[in-house]
Amino acid sequence: MRKYLGVDAGGSKTHAVIVDECGNVLGKGIAGNGNHQIERDLAEQNITAACDAALQEAGITKEEVSFAYFGLAGADREADYEILRPMIGGMGYPRHEIACDTMIGMRAGTDRSYGAAIICGTGFNSAARNSVGEELQYGGFGFKYGDGHAGGSGLALLTFRSVIRAWDGRGPETLLTSKVLDQMDYTSVEALFEDVLYGKTSIPSSLVKTLLEAAEAGDAVAISILETEGAELANAVCTLIERLGMRDETFDIVYIGSVLNRGKSSILTNAIEREVAKRAPQARCVHLTSDPVAGALLSAMDSDGRVIDAETESRLKSLSF
Repeated sequence: MRKYLGVDAGGSKTHAVIVDECGNVLGKGIAGNGNHQIERDLAEQNITAACDAALQEAGITKEEVSFAYFGLAGADREADYEILRPMIGGMGYPRHEIACDTMIGMRAGTDRSYGAAIICGTGFNSAARNSVGEELQYGGFGFKYGDGHAGGSGLALLTFRSVIRAWDGRGPETLLTSKVLDQMDYTSVEALFEDVLYGKTSIPSSLVKTLLEAAEAGDAVAISILETEGAELANAVCTLIERLGMRDETFDIVYIGSVLNRGKSSILTNAIEREVAKRAPQARCVHLTSDPVAGALLSAMDSDGRVIDAETESRLKSLSF
């Protein structure tokens, strides 16, 4: 019976799971930060600890793991892989692979080993993998590196900016004004402006919820922000799709992150899907409903050449911590 290790290592937590070839859980482990960009040595310790806990619960050794797949936050550029290859390689798993955590999120949301993903939570990222395993990604580095303002923090900034522009006359009136004042517990925009300007308060990322609510209430400014940023999210992922020669193929684009999956407005996703329909007409946009660690386990099986039946895939996608 073959055994697989899947790891989802992020900035706040690391999950490791070992399953058999039918997707039955043999062992689990959990630890803290696994992102080397935050603290390299701590990330290595936490990834090792989570994996060791899973091995101990499963009652097996590293040598008995048929394939280990590590989905790692911060695995963005070749400079990152120069750090991560020896770090993960030194853990002693005979057969293993490393990928950005975006890719395991994508795999957790589709029944194919390839496809695309848009992450829109606190920040933004997009990635795609074609049927021969070539991968590309955009995002996560900020506006000056080509990103839009999508992501919770960017959308919150646009929300605040719209309130300021309505107050000083440079922009149209908006329902966002009263909603932002209520949420931030201010009675005037001028007082809010002054406190943010002089560092007495900061713009909370939770303003994205206010933006979504205002858009659903029909506010033209809020709708415009979401439609503009939705089109930019689609532009990012569709450009990757085109670069990888996937334009006319059938695959899933997986929505990852709280803004896309837990937001109360469909305006953002509708804007994405209008652009996708033009540039990748056979693609289907789907919401991620499984734990990303399932994507790491499925990727481990894919990498081992295993054909995954529907029952095994369903069992893995029902995993939770």
